[in-house]
Amino acid sequence: MLTGNILNLFDQVIYYGTIAVENGRISQLTQLGPERPEEPYVLPGFVDAHVHIESSLLTPPQFARLAVVHGTVATVSDPHEIGNVLGVTGVTYMIEEARRVPFKFMFGAPSCVPATTFETAGATISAQDVRQLLAMKEIGYLAEVMNFPGVLSHDPDMMAKISLANAFNKPVDGHAPGLIGDEAQRYIDAGISTDHECFTYEEGLDKARRGMNILIREGSAARNFEALIPLLAEFPGQVMFCSDDKHPDTLAEGHINQLVVRALGKGHSLWHVLGAACLNPVLHYRMPVGLLREGDPADYIVVNNLREFQVQQTVINGEIVANQGQSALPDLCSEHVNQFSCSLKTPADFVVKAVSTDGPVWIRVIEALDGQLITNELHLEAKVEEGQLVPDVEGDILKLVVVNRYQDTPPAVAFIKNFGLTSGALASSVGHDSHNITAVGCNDESICKAINLIIEAKGGLSAVGEGPAAESMLLPLPVAGLMSDIDGYTIAEQYTKLDEYAKYRLKSTLLAPFMTLSFMALLVIPKVKLSDLGLFDGKTFNFVPLQIVKS
Repeated sequence: MLTGNILNLFDQVIYYGTIAVENGRISQLTQLGPERPEEPYVLPGFVDAHVHIESSLLTPPQFARLAVVHGTVATVSDPHEIGNVLGVTGVTYMIEEARRVPFKFMFGAPSCVPATTFETAGATISAQDVRQLLAMKEIGYLAEVMNFPGVLSHDPDMMAKISLANAFNKPVDGHAPGLIGDEAQRYIDAGISTDHECFTYEEGLDKARRGMNILIREGSAARNFEALIPLLAEFPGQVMFCSDDKHPDTLAEGHINQLVVRALGKGHSLWHVLGAACLNPVLHYRMPVGLLREGDPADYIVVNNLREFQVQQTVINGEIVANQGQSALPDLCSEHVNQFSCSLKTPADFVVKAVSTDGPVWIRVIEALDGQLITNELHLEAKVEEGQLVPDVEGDILKLVVVNRYQDTPPAVAFIKNFGLTSGALASSVGHDSHNITAVGCNDESICKAINLIIEAKGGLSAVGEGPAAESMLLPLPVAGLMSDIDGYTIAEQYTKLDEYAKYRLKSTLLAPFMTLSFMALLVIPKVKLSDLGLFDGKTFNFVPLQIVKS
């Protein structure tokens, strides 16, 4: 029997009372009197309305161990990262791992594997595969439809997958950055009900007015909370909170609870905020998550007050899974599934010859934007040495490389601005969405060394300095080259050291350099990105040449 101030999110009332639990469900709620502010508060647990578990670098059991400490009881989880590596086998791996803990993962059927035809992925998930997945009880929705041009042009495969979700009466998640007006309406009319990619208030407002649910994203790289939070007051029933991609260091610090405190600090209604954090995702996705009603699963959290929201206890199905800041979930090891088949590289593999040595050479340069997944396209004069295009470290124009991890092919090379590295290189086998190896660096030798560390480990994150005595760091990710099954707090600590090395030794100026790097191959986010096949314009959906010939 638990006693405290109970929040009823449906009637928007708070009363002092007791909660009785039998067989994992709430058997009785008893009101004892009015609210007692000096007593703890009990409310439904928090839900991350859109997240890729793989981006935490942790397996589902390890992710859950960290998340429950912050009052998260459930996630709407898109497994398309591992789907791009291992196909349906990867998705079922995530489901099987999730069953090992009481945390409530709702997985989606990946709709875009591969995300585009302009990159090399490890697998394909067909419409028939989607049908197989949607028939599973653990699959609650069709995951984000990134191929919005395919929706607008009525691509048969894309439309077949959406039709299947409709036939199974399961929601369809969206992904349409920058899409507004009539095109947004056509996208919504296809049956797509959410979007987590809005990066301006105006875009979110346009889509919300058209009936779309807006997921306010605040992850480790993409942070749209400040721009979008005004929508909460205008569309309280259509807003949810999500992280999308959450690295282990920031997950160890907090989760959806942080957005609740920030939203309240901006003066938003308690009931609107908790609707976004607890209620709206459960109702929209029809999640098997309790909402503090008699007969519901006993999923709830206990917090100290309604200002700080310090989570004192997290309960799922009547089981205490976190208590006073300590996770009660077990530290579980997992099978190491993977697909990684490429040979070691040499610095010569990354050489780019100038198309002309007669006068200046102009190139397209990707401009990374801190806290955003979108990029800009710059046209800048290249630095040329001995007929080769080389990084201009002083001008912060570094070399960007993508290496196919599934087979031996020539690497793709481009240039990028705003990473800020003054020496060395970074590399990662987390490269959305196909998860080839992505690297950025100040010279070919450092880039090659960082990439080879990843190849030898068959997945991970690496950072290397310059010179024979320079330090090299590697965080292995043996599960699909995306995740580790080591204790999540240990991985968070290792990641923090790697992140600090990138920032303070190699001088990256980005808030989350590895997370930003992982999105530089994400072709479905404009403006210009790099796949293993070449430089790609995300607005026109065409390859573009690196070097610009000016008449």
